[in-house]
Amino acid sequence: MYPDLSTLSHHAPRARESGTGPAEPLTEIVGRVGRSVVAVHGRRRMPSSGVIWRHGVVATAAHTIRREDGIEVTLTDGSRVAALLAGLDLGTDLAVLRLDGVDLEPVESGDARSLKPGHMALAVARADEFGVSADFGVVGSTGGPWRTWRGGQLDAFVRLDGGLRPGFSGAALADMRGQVMGICTSALMRGAGMVIPGMTVERVTDELLAKGRVSRGYLGVGTQQVSLPDAWVNKLNLPFNSGLLINSLAPGSPAEQAGVLIGDVLIELDGRPCRDMDGVHAALGSASIGEQLQITLIRGGERHACSVTVGERPQRNSCR
Repeated sequence: MYPDLSTLSHHAPRARESGTGPAEPLTEIVGRVGRSVVAVHGRRRMPSSGVIWRHGVVATAAHTIRREDGIEVTLTDGSRVAALLAGLDLGTDLAVLRLDGVDLEPVESGDARSLKPGHMALAVARADEFGVSADFGVVGSTGGPWRTWRGGQLDAFVRLDGGLRPGFSGAALADMRGQVMGICTSALMRGAGMVIPGMTVERVTDELLAKGRVSRGYLGVGTQQVSLPDAWVNKLNLPFNSGLLINSLAPGSPAEQAGVLIGDVLIELDGRPCRDMDGVHAALGSASIGEQLQITLIRGGERHACSVTVGERPQRNSCR
């Protein structure tokens, strides 16, 4: 992202359009979006930003929430109020806060899938001592649905052209029409700002408000991608030459109870090839919890099969 635009005059030139519909002066976009952006005090030093996503509901970046109690939010008028942590999801790096008795207007959200590389964008943040701040840049790259390294599913891949300034995790990312495409985060890709798309924010917010967590399937294995020897590929008539070496097992985990051993090589889960962890994650959505899945392994050079009952992934406490 580019230099801070919080000091731009109201005579700033109009930005070029992205997508359809008229573009607005940058300062107008910052002012309008900024009315729905708050500062979130969930860690010791610098606050992060948060977005009024629904009436009484703030969406922010989960990695900036380091405590469960005593969270406060600075509103657009400078007042500071208590916030209740409704839940957080490390997989998508999204946290949801409830504000009692606060009725600020939610942002107007758009479809992040409409963004293309080169589209201009504004990150709108809020810090206690400076009020609203803006950072201007371009979208670096985009793509379809993307699974994060933490196992969460984003509805679109949107990478910004650089890193985020301190305090900009949790900021609103707006296009040149002033529609908020999603929430900014620095925790999902090293050295680059990412956008949690609005569709993902909606879906995860529903689940966090309903039950305080996002449920994902769990086997309890640690794995490492490995290349399979040609002799194994030919002997077992495999259509691929890589698998996942089981290098650790959580005590009492579904995989351990099913008889999986350290040193096994996982090649299929529920009939789906497991050449990398994406294959495992694809089979372990929330709908798989409690289901019995067939696992295919290579053990001692021979094909081995067993059944595993998928558990629910333990919720790691990130608020520390």
